[in-house]
Amino acid sequence: MKDFWFIVFIFFLNLPFGYWRAKVRKFSLSWVLAIHVPVLIIIGSRFAFHIPYKFITLPLNVGAFFIAQYLGGKYYLIKSGKENV
Repeated sequence: MKDFWFIVFIFFLNLPFGYWRAKVRKFSLSWVLAIHVPVLIIIGSRFAFHIPYKFITLPLNVGAFFIAQYLGGKYYLIKSGKENV
């Protein structure tokens, strides 16, 4: 059950970072930070909450990360009118 809530945490953590990433120029320092800062937060959280590494949950963690980054970016594009729905 702990793994499920950690995946939910990863997802909701990355939504605002995906939103931020979509607003900045690609490959700029801000863009790189929008991708890598949540990774550091996730690693720190894993240690802080004593969540052991399990190989079986790795695809779910990575999937939650990328899906949330994608959806956060999509939300920005739709909200700003840069992409048609």
